[in-house]
Amino acid sequence: MSPEEFRKWGYAMIDWLADYPERVERLPVLSPSAPGDLRKTLPNQAPEQGEDFSQIFADIDRLIVPGITHWQSPNFFAYFPANTSGPSILGELLASGLGIQGMLWATSPACTELETHMLDWLADLCALPQAYKSTGTGGGVLLDSASSATLCALLAAREKATLGNTNRSGLHQNPRNQDLVLSTPHRIPKLIAYTSDQAHSSVLKAVRIAGIGEDQLRIIPSDSQHRMDLHALKAAITHDLQAGHLPFFLTATIGTTSSMAVDPIQEIAALCDQHSIWLHVDSAMAGSAALCPEYRHHFMGLDQAQSYTFNPHKWLLTNFDCNCFYISERQALTSALSILPEYLRTPSSESGEVIDYRDWQIPLGRRFRSLKLWFVLRSYGAEKLREYLRAHMEMAKRFSTLVRTSQDFILVAPVDFSLVCFRHQAGDAFNEKLLNTLNQNGKLYLSHTKLDDRYTLRLSIGAAQTQVHHIETAWQVILETAQRLEH
Repeated sequence: MSPEEFRKWGYAMIDWLADYPERVERLPVLSPSAPGDLRKTLPNQAPEQGEDFSQIFADIDRLIVPGITHWQSPNFFAYFPANTSGPSILGELLASGLGIQGMLWATSPACTELETHMLDWLADLCALPQAYKSTGTGGGVLLDSASSATLCALLAAREKATLGNTNRSGLHQNPRNQDLVLSTPHRIPKLIAYTSDQAHSSVLKAVRIAGIGEDQLRIIPSDSQHRMDLHALKAAITHDLQAGHLPFFLTATIGTTSSMAVDPIQEIAALCDQHSIWLHVDSAMAGSAALCPEYRHHFMGLDQAQSYTFNPHKWLLTNFDCNCFYISERQALTSALSILPEYLRTPSSESGEVIDYRDWQIPLGRRFRSLKLWFVLRSYGAEKLREYLRAHMEMAKRFSTLVRTSQDFILVAPVDFSLVCFRHQAGDAFNEKLLNTLNQNGKLYLSHTKLDDRYTLRLSIGAAQTQVHHIETAWQVILETAQRLEH
């Protein structure tokens, strides 16, 4: 593609994307496609000869749009949002066009230093502990998702818990002369991790990937507010200690996936500190709310957590993927993940004056994620971002008020952020039928969970274009659909 062609089709693509927010509300929120619909329209083999880009461009609307579930629709209320914005899209475009690979500081200093600076900016905007900033013993890194952050935290915790027992080659240190000598391996206690029955599935996945074993993960029950039960946690830790095991890692949540419940972080942190357990806090969705001072009481106790994560790509107008992972002791992370072959050695790395983010993540390669975050923070400013977040939380309160006024529906969980969990009193089968009917009509899209073992509808507010009238219309559609099903 020549520069002239790129300019022509680049303008056309920008025009298409600029028009998309204006027309997305008229499109079915949930794709009506049946399995295999798109593949039936595609040739069996890749083309031998290149096609004119006009044909490719035309197929966006002809083939791709019918198979899209429109996450940017103002009527998208399922799961959690994955919102975006003009500045974020332009930042992603620039990163794609530059095509750099930021595995080392030397491979693009701006990629590393802008990332470090953006994470320090966000740490201050969210009033996070100073230990999470690059000026302290820890720091932040941009990963793809909170799932990767949980895995990295688990590996760092395992490294710290087992440090001194054995090294990776199976050799042990002679305490008298520090020479490495062959010896019978010391018995390492069985490592035990903890999380709640409301925690994200990525905790279990991290345990599997790390090879720790599912039998070494304790699933702590939640209380009546769907928070980790502190008494059950204490009992589990005591039992494991008496059995000779080593409690080493705990994932707590600020804003669980099912109900946005907030675990008692301060109390959990005190217990973890007492037993030298690494505390990782997952706030993938709710973390953006910390920009608003009036919501920071939910985040008390983070100063005692060894790691913390949240996703700007969910609720902070920054398109997927963009996860912020903070750690208070970066040495534990880099010790667990750093491997330095000769071909990655550079003078800057050897100097110890720079960060090489390849040592802070699972893969070697790195995208220039901080560009879009930089564009968003500068374009909106903290004040506008706070207004944006507050508007969604006010809409959630408005919707919860509508539910409370209904004789047929009940709220199932407190509304602390922008998620409303509710259900019809006719029972699980009715609620499941109601959800499927709502989603099939294309006017809105909700998802579900189970709370207290009951089928529960989730209305998650976070799309960039959602306004109060969308919330009120959604409620009317829900009421009318329920009434039709009842009769």
